[in-house]
Amino acid sequence: MSLLNDLINLDLSDTTEKIIAEYIWIGGSGMDLRSKARTLSGPVSDPSKLPKWNYDGSSTNQAPGDDSEVILYPQAIFKDPFRKGNNILVMCDAYTPAGEPIPTNKRYNAAKIFSHPDVVAEEPWYGIEQEYTLLQKDTKWPVGWPVGGFPGPQGPYYCGVGADKSFGRDIVDSHYKACLYAGVNISGINGEVMPGQWEFQVGPSVGISAGDQIWIARYILERITEIAGVVLSFDPKPIPGDWNGAGAHTNYSTKSMRNDGGFNVIKKAIEKLGLRHKEHISAYGEGNERRLTGRHETADINTFSWGVANRGASIRVGRDTEKDGKGYFEDRRPASNMDPYVVTSMIAETTIIWKP
Repeated sequence: MSLLNDLINLDLSDTTEKIIAEYIWIGGSGMDLRSKARTLSGPVSDPSKLPKWNYDGSSTNQAPGDDSEVILYPQAIFKDPFRKGNNILVMCDAYTPAGEPIPTNKRYNAAKIFSHPDVVAEEPWYGIEQEYTLLQKDTKWPVGWPVGGFPGPQGPYYCGVGADKSFGRDIVDSHYKACLYAGVNISGINGEVMPGQWEFQVGPSVGISAGDQIWIARYILERITEIAGVVLSFDPKPIPGDWNGAGAHTNYSTKSMRNDGGFNVIKKAIEKLGLRHKEHISAYGEGNERRLTGRHETADINTFSWGVANRGASIRVGRDTEKDGKGYFEDRRPASNMDPYVVTSMIAETTIIWKP
């Protein structure tokens, strides 16, 4: 094993200019990340300088077998924390050979919204709180839980410390540092209310980069859990009953909200979000109805509400925002398995472009 580790950690820069680029894309389910690697002649920092590539879409439920070629367009580059050196991770989106975005390419429409002049002028900032659950590989039961049984009730686990309260911290810390190395603007981590559940936060990120960074952070986490022999779940309610679900609370502000008088802009934006509540809910993640029950720090899925410092509302406004008269708000409705391209662009479209 030590020889294997030596080979994995080989520093290629001593012997060659060539680098390895790991092309990453989203598969047919909308949550399955896929990737494959290729050798490039030298370091690259601009995605437009990277070659397009292709893959077998019939093996990812994204194309028929008799016309299976799907084309990858490189969109964002990150440093590779696994291979290190000048090697890179490349976030891609997917197109037909004719250049049309395939149906599961949610980045394409998001990029159109974020390039709209009104949206560009408002410089939308996002901070996304990604919750997830670590599961034992063979039983698909949360790490730290007795097999086939339950731990003590929730209470001591949130931000908890100790072998009987915190499960999987080595994975979580590895992910934190790997994201910082990669260039993801990860802003923090914490243990969550349900044991075996954690959260990382990414942001502030501007526009389309919020989606790119969440997807790369998810990819890095999938790779680390693969190494650790642990299963990563983004299910919004992994354990039924009196246990917290998993969300992806999305904090949001525009330039107008951050400037003096911004609180009035925030209130108008929240009003617009309320008018399109059903449309947003339908796009905020599969199985979200199991999580948004009105219990466990959630609002009921069928009712739109907002309030200052209210974690049981659809939209929460912070005390500082109210006091300062400007700032940001938090959309608490998105599920942990939401597509960040869809959620971030939809919030921008509803609050900036849409005219009721």
